[in-house]
Amino acid sequence: MKVASGLAAGPKPLPELASKAVRRALTKAELTQAGAVLLFLTRDFQRQPQAALLAAARVAGCMEIFGCTAYGLITEEGWLLDQSGAAALVIESMPAGNSAPNNHLLSFTGHSTLPFDWQAGQARVGLLDSEAAVWSHGRQIINGNAEIRLPGFNSRLAISTGLHLLCEPLRVDDCQSYDVRTIGGMSAVDSLRRKLPGERRQTLSLHNIVAIRQPNEPGIAILAANDDGSLTLAEPFQPGEMLSWAIRQPLSAEQDMTQTLSVTVNAQKAPDFAVMFSCIGRGPLFYGDDDRDLNAFREKLPNTPLIGAYGSGQIAPCAGRNRLFQNSVMTLLFENADV
Repeated sequence: MKVASGLAAGPKPLPELASKAVRRALTKAELTQAGAVLLFLTRDFQRQPQAALLAAARVAGCMEIFGCTAYGLITEEGWLLDQSGAAALVIESMPAGNSAPNNHLLSFTGHSTLPFDWQAGQARVGLLDSEAAVWSHGRQIINGNAEIRLPGFNSRLAISTGLHLLCEPLRVDDCQSYDVRTIGGMSAVDSLRRKLPGERRQTLSLHNIVAIRQPNEPGIAILAANDDGSLTLAEPFQPGEMLSWAIRQPLSAEQDMTQTLSVTVNAQKAPDFAVMFSCIGRGPLFYGDDDRDLNAFREKLPNTPLIGAYGSGQIAPCAGRNRLFQNSVMTLLFENADV
């Protein structure tokens, strides 16, 4: 099975970038045409992506082109932000047979919330980016939702929320919908302040601090600290529910990415390729110098073809249903199920 990725960048969102990315991927894979292509384009393509899709199809020799526009792009060679660009992953052919049992449905949406009918059913992994263009079989999907199943592949999912827990679960004593008033016998603000690192207790900055119901679930943003000592959260709570406070910091996020990859990788079989969905708030803009999540991938899985994109939300299964995450990294490792 021949698979390879290609990345192309330029000053303007021209169709030639898509064809160049596909051509580079084909050359690396030593192919003259592809059986399928995952193609991600930067956001400046979102108004008129069809010309780029046709350019990619002509070079690939197929119309099996799937993907979306996004804030930025990722391959194993590096990341791209603040430029026009295209990232392509070419697959020689789909393995024969039906979908393997462990096969996630790649899903892309240009809506601002997770589509209701995606929340249950088949396990999905993908990207949400408001107003993104999405495509399937080489054509833009006007309703803003696209999906692809890669038959004949098993997929392993590594979810890195990048969160560092600050405490054990705490009982919510009093709340009204989104406003949590008291926790563990004290005001919600005091509860949070006591669990924060010392340097962050005096000035209560809510940036990168979240509440969580269960480990590995999406973090719940804290929208406001109120004068009465309550905290307004992005999700409603009921009295008696449990929550924990957690924080996002570069070092703990990097360590979380490394650990999740380590426990997900099959020690007996290297993946044929990987797909990564990251967050615009988690990559180089979070780490300040480079995408350390990408570096962790390259260190753990050198020479593995990779394609990915940065969006505003990441889609993944959690606790029996599909959920929307933020500031997280979803890495799918694909293996030929017939080998």
